[in-house]
Amino acid sequence: MKADIVTIFPDFFRGPLDYGITRRAQEIGLAKIEAHDLREFTHDRHRTVDDRPFGGGEGMVLKPEPVFECLESVGVVPREERLAGRVKQSVILLSAQGERFTQKVAAELALLDRIVFICGRYEGVDERVGDFLADRELSIGDYVLSGGEMAAAVIVEAVLRLLPGAVGNAASTQQESFTVGAKIKELGGADSTCGSNGLLDYPHYTRPAEFRGIKVPEPLMSGNHEEIRRWRRQRALEKTLRNRPDLLQGAVLSEEDSTFLAGLKRSADEGGRSGSTRNSTAVIRNLDSRF
Repeated sequence: MKADIVTIFPDFFRGPLDYGITRRAQEIGLAKIEAHDLREFTHDRHRTVDDRPFGGGEGMVLKPEPVFECLESVGVVPREERLAGRVKQSVILLSAQGERFTQKVAAELALLDRIVFICGRYEGVDERVGDFLADRELSIGDYVLSGGEMAAAVIVEAVLRLLPGAVGNAASTQQESFTVGAKIKELGGADSTCGSNGLLDYPHYTRPAEFRGIKVPEPLMSGNHEEIRRWRRQRALEKTLRNRPDLLQGAVLSEEDSTFLAGLKRSADEGGRSGSTRNSTAVIRNLDSRF
């Protein structure tokens, strides 16, 4: 995969993408990352990339000319061909107004051969960039950053680690939080583990078996794969209910899952659960029709 990053701060990417999996992916030839200085595509002595917005308002806006010229210079195929699916390329504008970046989107992007990231800056980017140059706008969260550089680094990391061969054990990327439709056995994973299937991951423990009087849960020490699987799935359901109850709304739940959640509801209604679970009672009640 080739990842091109259009930015006014190309040196920013000398740090965050030079470590871990992103570095390994580049060293073994799975990916190539290149940052392009937007100021190189200006034509005035001050290398101006921004201007005041029409209609007034606070802040400055990135001009369209250098962005269009930069993408033409790096040889990106026309937008019509990209949208028609004739090439596996995409141009992404990083913007607070964009679609929220998720693990599902990361998996979609990992199938491409080339991604071009346009890093917004200042008050925003001239709308013609989003309307006529970019294929989609992405945001990494419901907050505002000073520019798209941080977001670009986050997305590149999330996408590159999904490339075949980037991670030593391919099954590990299929058992994580938010991952849907994992095929663990086909990837060589142990039967005792379970994929999150769109929920948060289950808790993990390692040696020592007892640390400062705190013991590893007994089911994980039992050697019984079915008991381990059940424990992990139930803890994933509990953690999802506690931290991200919204994920349960669209989750594919088995009969066993639904029975377990129904038990949590009963416990919460009886006041036998912790405060965090009681705070989730309303969410559980919204799921009543599912179990």
